[in-house]
Amino acid sequence: MIKSLLFSLLAGAVALAAPALENRAGVTALSASQVSAYKPYAQFSAAAYCTNTASWNCGAACKALPGFVPYATGGDGNGTPRFFVGYWPSDDTAIVAHQGTDPSKLLSLLTDVDFIPVPLDSKLFPGMGGALVHNGFAGTQGITANAVLTAVKKIISERNVKKVTVVGHSLGGALALLDGAYLKLQLPAGIQIKVVTHGMPRVGNQWFADWIDANITDLSRITNMKDVIPIVPGRGIGFHHPSQEKHILSGTNWVACAGQDNTDTSCTTGAVPNIFAGSLGDHGGPYDGVSIGSSGCTA
Repeated sequence: MIKSLLFSLLAGAVALAAPALENRAGVTALSASQVSAYKPYAQFSAAAYCTNTASWNCGAACKALPGFVPYATGGDGNGTPRFFVGYWPSDDTAIVAHQGTDPSKLLSLLTDVDFIPVPLDSKLFPGMGGALVHNGFAGTQGITANAVLTAVKKIISERNVKKVTVVGHSLGGALALLDGAYLKLQLPAGIQIKVVTHGMPRVGNQWFADWIDANITDLSRITNMKDVIPIVPGRGIGFHHPSQEKHILSGTNWVACAGQDNTDTSCTTGAVPNIFAGSLGDHGGPYDGVSIGSSGCTA
């Protein structure tokens, strides 16, 4: 079921497209240094597709991040997406990374209809009773939640870190956003939560997006050119992105888009008004030269 999530979201976006909104102000160019600062997070998202993260010998992504110390790995790349948790000395942070969905399998995803918005598990997400999120995403996050939290707590205890960074691409981005909210609620108030996603679909309702904006202030939602995945599920069925989009126009030409689902044509919602205007080819990147997917992994 899990690996059959995303294509159904495309179908939902077609059937229930949201009405057009007026363009919003607030599109600013990112500097070269700002763009390059995101490259390590793309490498972590790429590594999440690989099998050898426990030994940190996964290919180009692992080589680009020397010194990373793995603490926990899991998932099977099938029913449960792969994930890893570890310590990154370069930023003195715990890292949680989730695998996404292989676009080459999208034809098999037509059978999935598991995008009904549901409440979050109150034990994992206390106080978030107003949130409604994608059923499949919530169920998948719940499978690995305890293992992720246990590993993060161990890193905090052993390394005395004050920050946890959660990353992911595609489906992995949705899981990263949910994990960011989960860890914000489950960890001490003094721990900073950072979330960086690549090609993330919409995860929840307006209440959820507003909660993320208010509580996960260090969020970067990176979208690439005409990638179609970030415009699904559709706004017409109640799904909304949080703020903090960084959109790639081309290469290192990136912009920051203010607000939620900014409809300026320099941002994803405006650039890809429907799935027929989008491209699955842009889903894997490149993100400042980093292509995300299993093709870069060593066996």
